[in-house]
Amino acid sequence: MARESESKLNRLQHLLPERLLVTASWLEARGYSSQLRSQYVAADWLEQPVRGVYRRPGLQLNWDDVVASLQGLVGIPAFVGGRSALEIEGYAHYISPDGLREVHLYTREQLPGWLFKLDLGVRFVGHNVDRLFPGLPVPTPRQLDFINTASVPDDVETDMLQASGLQELTLDSDAWPVWGSTPERAVLELLDGVPHRETFEQADKFMEALHTLRPTLVQHLLEQCRSIKVKRIFLWLAERHEFAWLRKLDLERVDLGSGKRVLVKGGRLDPKYQITVPSELAGVE
Repeated sequence: MARESESKLNRLQHLLPERLLVTASWLEARGYSSQLRSQYVAADWLEQPVRGVYRRPGLQLNWDDVVASLQGLVGIPAFVGGRSALEIEGYAHYISPDGLREVHLYTREQLPGWLFKLDLGVRFVGHNVDRLFPGLPVPTPRQLDFINTASVPDDVETDMLQASGLQELTLDSDAWPVWGSTPERAVLELLDGVPHRETFEQADKFMEALHTLRPTLVQHLLEQCRSIKVKRIFLWLAERHEFAWLRKLDLERVDLGSGKRVLVKGGRLDPKYQITVPSELAGVE
């Protein structure tokens, strides 16, 4: 019995890489009973950051370890997007010296409740990916299984994700890889929060740095995006900053809807895109 227990412990070291999290059900499915998990916790071979979630003790747990765990082990295809992806890529006008304060995750599944109980100094914010891009593929748990090398996505799958505006985000050299939005996609996700979660002024600060967006990817995302509001704000801001890539877009292929969108009370109505915008950004005092 002791030899079997030792064998299981050795196997766990391989199954559960350092810094990553798994759930009780994940361990149960691999033969680690509640009693055995309790023994491992008592012996400091496992620790529980929150109830029902386990990791190997030692290294500090960071938010990106949690996202990598969701993607690669827990099996929830959530990726980093919106403001968070832009901040990671260095497009933020200002970011706290302590790093991100919010991590925006996009998924077609419900995020687990334990995610919001972790004490990491950041707040996770969940978004339904289908709100903006219902027709685009998202990473699947099999594609995100970077532990099992037999399940690494092939070139076709990777190309599909990249064509959808997803990429591996650049974090520190010791971090596990996580999927996230490219700047082309992230800014559209950010604009979905205007004017309630994000102000026009905040969106404008992010937008002014995006002078190297790839027009082919922008074109594809605009055609796939279902939000008329987001597309109009995006194009209005792009014109405001006179980006060269804007001239390469074929807006005849982009559905901009009809009718006015009142986004700012007392703002100025832009006659071209039919949205109200802050007078100070429109150049009107």
